[in-house]
Amino acid sequence: MKIFITAAIIGLIPLLSYHNISFADDKKVETKKVCVDKRDAKGDVIKKPDGKPVQECKEMKVHKKLEGTEVPPKK
Repeated sequence: MKIFITAAIIGLIPLLSYHNISFADDKKVETKKVCVDKRDAKGDVIKKPDGKPVQECKEMKVHKKLEGTEVPPKK
């Protein structure tokens, strides 16, 4: 009985790992670069010697807005 359970588990491992790998490639995440002015502890904008503000830039995911049906009003 132990041999049968061990063989079943060993047989399922490649199938489970293939399932995870195949769906990971399908999702391409759209990103957008967002820059925000850097601030000090007092809340003032930090500026470079030439007078321009220092900016922190990050890559953020863009989420798709889903359309739905209108909610009927309560009676």
